[in-house]
Amino acid sequence: MPRYWPGRSLLELWRGTLSWRELRVFLDHLPWDSATSRSVRGATAEEDFWNPDRQLSAAVVDAVRELTYVTVKLHGNPKKTKRLRPPEPIPRPGVEKRRSNSTVIRFGGRHGSGADQLATVFGGARPGAART
Repeated sequence: MPRYWPGRSLLELWRGTLSWRELRVFLDHLPWDSATSRSVRGATAEEDFWNPDRQLSAAVVDAVRELTYVTVKLHGNPKKTKRLRPPEPIPRPGVEKRRSNSTVIRFGGRHGSGADQLATVFGGARPGAART
């Protein structure tokens, strides 16, 4: 209470200078990062650290890193960018770690058109393939 309402105390309830209504209004309008608000929400200290502003900033950083990766991959020398991997997102609550996807569908080059792989993924036959 002293942090957000300097000069006031819960003792004022007992003295009669603070009404229950004033206390209720004070508690309803506490900032989200206060210990009381965190306790009411049932949040942990780590979740409390990741406020909406920090979540948004981390999302922006992740998006910029992804776009940089895509730009380098598309416009870079294929021999030099062959082993380049997508960036991992900033670890934060509510965002799952990326799982490695072993089924990569490649188009063109030595891997073919990718139509066979797409057909197995979507459960259909490749267009123009002989049906048995």
